[in-house]
Amino acid sequence: MLAQVFSAGVLGVDAYLVEVEVDVIRTSGDQVRFSVVGLPDTAVQESRERVRSAIKNSGYTFPMCRLTVNLAPADVRKEGPAFDLPIALGVLAGTGQLKAPRLADYLVAGELGLDGEVRPISGVLPIAIGARDAGRRALIVPEVNAREAAVVHRLEVYPVATLQEAASVLAETGERAPLAEEAGIDLQMPRYEIDFSDVKGQEHAKRALEVAAAGAHNILLLGPPGSGKTMLARRVGTILPPLAFEEALEVTKIYSISGLLPPHSSLVTTRPFRSPHHTVSDAGLIGGGSIPRPGEVSLAHHGVLFLDELPEFKREALEVLRQPLEDGVVTISRAAAALTYPARCMLVTAANPCPCGFLGDTVKPCTCSAAQIQRYHMRVSGPLLDRIDIHLEVPRLKEEDLLRPPAGERSATVRERVSAARRRQQARFAGTGISCNAAMEAKHLRQYCALAADAQQLLRTAIHQLGLSARAHDRIVKLARTIADLAGTEEIAVGHVAEAIQYRSLDRKVWG
Repeated sequence: MLAQVFSAGVLGVDAYLVEVEVDVIRTSGDQVRFSVVGLPDTAVQESRERVRSAIKNSGYTFPMCRLTVNLAPADVRKEGPAFDLPIALGVLAGTGQLKAPRLADYLVAGELGLDGEVRPISGVLPIAIGARDAGRRALIVPEVNAREAAVVHRLEVYPVATLQEAASVLAETGERAPLAEEAGIDLQMPRYEIDFSDVKGQEHAKRALEVAAAGAHNILLLGPPGSGKTMLARRVGTILPPLAFEEALEVTKIYSISGLLPPHSSLVTTRPFRSPHHTVSDAGLIGGGSIPRPGEVSLAHHGVLFLDELPEFKREALEVLRQPLEDGVVTISRAAAALTYPARCMLVTAANPCPCGFLGDTVKPCTCSAAQIQRYHMRVSGPLLDRIDIHLEVPRLKEEDLLRPPAGERSATVRERVSAARRRQQARFAGTGISCNAAMEAKHLRQYCALAADAQQLLRTAIHQLGLSARAHDRIVKLARTIADLAGTEEIAVGHVAEAIQYRSLDRKVWG
């Protein structure tokens, strides 16, 4: 007897429908066989033993016959243990132990324990979206993953803890109701334990971070040890606007396929803040591996990627960041497929000006030789610096600032101005596919960034004197557009351009 159960696999950040076909052929005892075909990986091949034990330990009979399980489409490699539950249910349906009148209406995914327990899996959110888009009425998933799936509208979600519960849902023998939709999810700004007001002094640095947050610009903080670079960077997330629902959905999909969602959670409602150690590998930063997974730059999507001690990162790892920073996506090519992960994040970096950290310091003298300083600076390439919009010097705190209590603006106050600037950008770019100034391309600069005559002259002088590249010119214009948005004006005046230029001077002063 042939039974068919619908399941799904995950490719990149999206799911694809998988038809689990189970063919049960009665044979003599010496021809008993259980085979899985359709490009299964090792974890899928091992499902045969998990399914066999789960069926027996759940009170059902495992058939002594020839079982063939086909996972279609057969030209896409199937990975992970999520096919355990649909295979087991297909075996029960194919042997007549499960009567499911509307089996085709359901999509099933879950890992099985040897005792029949249904264990959590990764990628449930994209699977739920794929089930709805494929026309399935209901989804059966592990109980731990149910809230994650319930954010998808127009889809009935049935959480199950055991194989027996899954069979009873398909048999429709009880009055089991689907999980209620996760309606009204609170996407308001969460409470943070840290705040901008904790930072003493450094008002110019706070202003630069406000400009960076308002336009989602990349920023480099340069200064001696103890000047507050890391403290400032870790508070950038507290001044970013709340995630929109679609943004939260994109972030949650990435965390779901990475297996990083906490148990019994639904949407990620806080903008990500990722801070990898400088020993991170290329694959860890960008994504990849034998089984491709999202890297730190994708896990920071719609949030902040903080690279502390920037020159200590491997140069090769930093160089592979250039394309994601420019395009907002990461494409990982393998022989079987090319996977694309979103990577639209705000890059925040911090660095010392030299190996000892005290080059240009007013208190401690620098002990580095010219050759040491040059080698240190060469760890960060010019093309990467060109992709960082703001280069900011963070000097040592003055004694009076260090001794007085913190008295700066709270994050909530700064966040209101940043959110107002973002709303202006979203209204301006409606229908263009972008939502912030940092994502503008050349055509958008021509359309939305007309400079006043005196502002054009100032920019022309800066290009000549600082030797700025074409990319640096574009980023100055983008910064000036953001500064004007913070000021609430549509015209980009000379003052806006002047402030933007000062944020681009350090790559020539220090790294020039």
